[in-house]
Amino acid sequence: MRTKNGKLWTKDFTCITAATVLSAVGGEAMNLPISLLVFEETGSTLLSALVFVCGILPDFLFSVLAAPLIDKSGKKKWIVGLDILTAVIYLGMGLWVAGHEFDLAFYLVFVLTIGSVSVLYRLAYGAWYPSLIPAGLEQKGYAVSNSVYPIVIIAVSPLAAFLYERISMAEIFYLVAGITVLSIVIEGCIRETHSKAPEKYSWKTYLSDIGEGFGYIKREKGIRNIYTYMSITSGVSDGNIILTQAFYQSSPYLTVTMLGFLKSAEMIGRGIGGVFQYRMEIPVKKRYAFTKMVYGCYNVMDMLLLFLPYPLMLGNRFLCGALGICSATIRETAVQCYLPENMRARVNAFFNMAFAAGSVLFQMAAGLMGQVMPYRAAVVILAVFTLACMEVLIILPAKENRPVYEAVRE
Repeated sequence: MRTKNGKLWTKDFTCITAATVLSAVGGEAMNLPISLLVFEETGSTLLSALVFVCGILPDFLFSVLAAPLIDKSGKKKWIVGLDILTAVIYLGMGLWVAGHEFDLAFYLVFVLTIGSVSVLYRLAYGAWYPSLIPAGLEQKGYAVSNSVYPIVIIAVSPLAAFLYERISMAEIFYLVAGITVLSIVIEGCIRETHSKAPEKYSWKTYLSDIGEGFGYIKREKGIRNIYTYMSITSGVSDGNIILTQAFYQSSPYLTVTMLGFLKSAEMIGRGIGGVFQYRMEIPVKKRYAFTKMVYGCYNVMDMLLLFLPYPLMLGNRFLCGALGICSATIRETAVQCYLPENMRARVNAFFNMAFAAGSVLFQMAAGLMGQVMPYRAAVVILAVFTLACMEVLIILPAKENRPVYEAVRE
């Protein structure tokens, strides 16, 4: 068994965590006002959904194509360069918005552009972050990163809504541009550990690298099983959000405000679960068993959610949030330790596409099911389907999956 080396909060890890917080704050401060603005100006949920689709469309278009370039080069220059581009885009949007009326097409182009930049940023970040965690402290490191977004959503969502009502969209764009610039300064303090890429990188080599990524996924059944299941369960979760919202809006004893508290309960659960993961590490040999338990509990609680009285719904989502962040931390710790450093971006890119496909597919499926059957029945059917997928992809192929969950970084 490998011993843990040093402390977690090194200069590099502290800087990347601070940059992650700023990135999350800027994203939430921008996403919510845009969502509110589009619905306020159009009154259409369909057009609001179109904005969402534009945000995830780049995952289909760019992930796999860009991943070999990121794997072959230093991650820091990608992170800093993309943040500089993001700050310029936000500043330009602020200047444009200040002098023009609302234009949906322009906002769709903006979301598509930022979504494209975000795809590249997430690939570079996902490939770089594991290298900045001291060896032996991966679970604590991922517990920190997985806790950032829930805490930021809890803290920033009300602030973003407040800003939307108090200041102009142009000023919000300027504010987020400033936050991004601060993030750039902090990222510049992190040392780059990646060796220099070969000077010549031909089209033939590029195609070979893409083929190498496909070949790796084809060989590694455990990785493929885990991420296939995650794309399904994540997509079903997105679909359940639509069904749950419709259930609340059509129920005489539930309100949209109560729905907001339901989301807050889950975010609080995630935050507390992240603290638990930081302070109490799950032994390597127990990761697989713990993950199976969490997935089973999560699916059963999804199945029961809309049949519970409201106080128990809050408890249900709180527990799901806590368990979900624990399993996510274990999965990321194991998978990123298992993947070779020079394959991380390519493998993550393939599964970014799978996650995006799962999100679109199951949101559409949930929407169609909600049109022809009771919302509760639709949620139960999706939960049963996910349980079946868990059996096929996670439980039965234990021989392939267990080595991934028990991986440690040498």
